[in-house]
Amino acid sequence: MFAPPPQITCIDCGGRCFLLTHAREDGSWEAGDAVAYRCEDCLDRWDLVLEDDDIDNDGRPDW
Repeated sequence: MFAPPPQITCIDCGGRCFLLTHAREDGSWEAGDAVAYRCEDCLDRWDLVLEDDDIDNDGRPDW
């Protein structure tokens, strides 16, 4: 099982973006899930779709 990172870097301002989306009730994430992040500095919202390519061969995210 993999999970999106709790924090990413904002492309616009370089600030920290935090994950807004929660996992399913069982705590799982799957390819095709949409996740949203919000930047604490510029308040931009980033919506990303998890893809199979985001997972390393060992099953961990490749962020």
